[in-house]
Amino acid sequence: MPKIVDLNCDLGEGFGHWTMGAPDEELMEVISSANVATGFHAGDPTLMNRVVKLCQQHSVGLGAHPGYRDLVGFGRRYIRATSEELVNDILYQIGALREFGRRYGIALQHVKPHGALYMEAAANEDLSRHLVETLQRTAPELALFCMDISHTCEVAQRLGQPVVREFYADRDYDASGSIVFQRRVAPPDPVKLAEKCLRACLDNTVETVDGKEIRVEFESICFHSDTPGAVEIGRAIKTTLLENGITIAPAALVLKQD
Repeated sequence: MPKIVDLNCDLGEGFGHWTMGAPDEELMEVISSANVATGFHAGDPTLMNRVVKLCQQHSVGLGAHPGYRDLVGFGRRYIRATSEELVNDILYQIGALREFGRRYGIALQHVKPHGALYMEAAANEDLSRHLVETLQRTAPELALFCMDISHTCEVAQRLGQPVVREFYADRDYDASGSIVFQRRVAPPDPVKLAEKCLRACLDNTVETVDGKEIRVEFESICFHSDTPGAVEIGRAIKTTLLENGITIAPAALVLKQD
């Protein structure tokens, strides 16, 4: 059977008259799952409504993308708070997006914390446990997007919450399997990123920044709407995978296939 994989991107990352990243409408034609900003790091009710409606029109899996309460820093600054406070913020944001989904008859497929909150959960077992236990009481069917080496993944798998592990197309990896953040001086080459994703799909490996090869396990490929050339990157990945017999489908279908 051909390999099947999800292709996800962060959408709705604007606020009022301000927008960030590539147009949601163009990205929606490329992806199979969307992580929709839920108001704390970006997004507002009208923008959330528009993106959810687009997900319904394009049959794209709907995901909540909750972040730290940090509009100024775009959710990329760490905020000191208890696990309980942070999970309450996440639950609040999930609930908001779920209502917009109900408005258009589209069920919430997944939740993926944003930015610094995603990385904090990955490294913080207590936060991951609070989050997973809360999801099991409020949305046991909701898939949790995370990295395969994270505490989030380990806790969710141990407690039985559906998990979608991610591979990052537009981020580099170090030898530990962690993401390396760096400022890019030029847009990345879409063809090279597509080849990187194809290799990961075919043999589950990626080359690290120091030239080593490591194994990666994933069900979804992520690229970011604010990466320069995001639409071209998404199109290149989609085209390359399809031409090599790899099916792209929403995360919920990928999990059923597994």
